[in-house]
Amino acid sequence: MKYQAPIEEEYDVFVHDGDVKVGAVRRVHRDAIVVYVENAGDFTVPRSAVMEVDAGKVVLDCGRLDRSLRRAIGHAHDREDPEIASKSRPL
Repeated sequence: MKYQAPIEEEYDVFVHDGDVKVGAVRRVHRDAIVVYVENAGDFTVPRSAVMEVDAGKVVLDCGRLDRSLRRAIGHAHDREDPEIASKSRPL
């Protein structure tokens, strides 16, 4: 694991160094976190997919996420401004 800071519920979730929030931490377990993704629901993410934790943000390694979560992240902002939705799709 590359991070040092503890993960807490309600932290914002991002992929890579993206500037668009893709979700929020719902629950924290020893080996995984549960992330809520808008328009898709809850997903369990292994801690091995966490790249960094800093200042209330959790950054995930997209390459370590399962296909269904990557797809959900790609559509998390579909009901919002098209400019925001397009920034979250390069997965």
